[in-house]
Amino acid sequence: MADRGLWSYREIAAHIQVQPDTVRSYRKHGLLPQPDVVERGRPYWYPDTIREWVRRRPGNRRR
Repeated sequence: MADRGLWSYREIAAHIQVQPDTVRSYRKHGLLPQPDVVERGRPYWYPDTIREWVRRRPGNRRR
């Protein structure tokens, strides 16, 4: 999916330097933006969606 310009939990985790399970937990607790696309039940986000979320999220340490 990443080749189509969408990020899964794995790409988001790499971007913010955490484990994919941490990103899943963020979503479960409503801390992650809504997915831009859901395909076969799996959520995906555009990189810009995640970059904006990182920029705005509390505790941003300018990763």
